[in-house]
Amino acid sequence: MAHPPRKVEIDPSSGFCYGVVRAIRMAEDELKKGVLYSLGDIVHNEREVARLNGSGMRTVNREEFEQLHGVKALIRAHGEPPATYWTAEKNDIIIADATCPVVLNLQKKVHQAYIRSQQDGGQVVIYGKPGHAEVNGLVGQTEDAAVVIASEEETGKIDVLRPIYLFAQTTMTIAGLQRIREAIEKERTLQGSNAPFEVNDTVCRQVSNRETNLTLFARLHEVVVFVCGSKSSNGKALYEVCLSANPNSFMIAGATDLRKEWFNGADTVGVCGATSTPRWLMEEVAEKIKRLE
Repeated sequence: MAHPPRKVEIDPSSGFCYGVVRAIRMAEDELKKGVLYSLGDIVHNEREVARLNGSGMRTVNREEFEQLHGVKALIRAHGEPPATYWTAEKNDIIIADATCPVVLNLQKKVHQAYIRSQQDGGQVVIYGKPGHAEVNGLVGQTEDAAVVIASEEETGKIDVLRPIYLFAQTTMTIAGLQRIREAIEKERTLQGSNAPFEVNDTVCRQVSNRETNLTLFARLHEVVVFVCGSKSSNGKALYEVCLSANPNSFMIAGATDLRKEWFNGADTVGVCGATSTPRWLMEEVAEKIKRLE
């Protein structure tokens, strides 16, 4: 019979980023006062959402939000477009605004760039995931005029003969932003464009630095267990980082997904997670691994 792993370590840099911690604390404080509605999942982790729902939080989609009247609703860390606040004002909804300060600052920069683009005929370009809540909030700052691209292959959507104001969704990678920049520069050279090109590095370092930290962490252990919710795009990307550094990496949603054969003969196991993975869930997984026989 295989012995349990001798050492199980939780990655100290994994788990909620500052913006998510702030949003959850705000939700917990508001729930002490009464029912709180959340526009979308407060975090892309089913277990954490279920925990807060158990305390009285009610998660609603956009259509349901627009039907609410006279209640209190939370704007999560991803932020929202101006239209959401207009709806709240019209429907007498009290807003508990948990927009991450980093995202809020980015929204202001995008809006300012949009005003400038109206004056010089330019365009705001956002490197991010189309349809992502944060991206929707950013596009809303431009009256839906911004061009959203997810990869360098999509830079053909941009008119390089016009001024360009480039921004990045906070959770994208620095390397990805650099590839976008190079692809745009290449096209500008091909077309002989002399139009202004402004690059704003708005990638959140608290998130981007996790790739380096996770690579080192994954290499230190024989087996790596990555914990994240099925809706976390950040989690899927970070899991790939683990897998590249250590082929004995496994992604799970919770302790019930563990398989004892993963740990046969292993002396060291690392447990880590996404920016949307609560610490308590990683601890639960670590304790289960220690008890495996």
